[in-house]
Amino acid sequence: MGFPGRRQGFFLISAACAGAMGFALYSQYALGLEPCPLCIFQRVGVIVVGLVALIAGLANPGRTGFRIGAVLVSLAAIAGGSVSLRQLWLQHLPADMVPACGPGLDYMLQTMPFSRMFRKVFEGSGECAVVDWTFLGMAMPFWVLVFFVMVLMFVIVLWRRHGR
Repeated sequence: MGFPGRRQGFFLISAACAGAMGFALYSQYALGLEPCPLCIFQRVGVIVVGLVALIAGLANPGRTGFRIGAVLVSLAAIAGGSVSLRQLWLQHLPADMVPACGPGLDYMLQTMPFSRMFRKVFEGSGECAVVDWTFLGMAMPFWVLVFFVMVLMFVIVLWRRHGR
């Protein structure tokens, strides 16, 4: 059994995203970890990567379609990874430099224009700096970043094998 083809590769990415979202929901509802606004945006990144990969897999793309799908998956993974990096940065700030806790994402969506809400979320707030779960000494945004990096590496290998 060799490395997966284009279509199977996209399906694997989509399945990995479904697994990541399953763990995110398990963490929220079984472990009681309430997601902060940056956590929600990271989830959106995982969902977008998964949906784009699923659509690309269902379309069974040729070379050009594969390239488009690979670029879109990569861009979504880079965007999601950027959010993870922002949250990791906030978590490593000294306590006196952490921004104050802000309003919840639901409230901001209801009361602010989207562009202002988006800016406000990326400024981060106190709840985004809290580390309430670790695995092997690393917080959740680190592992989400690892996930996005692994998706990017997988796409690069798929591209080298099937995109030329």
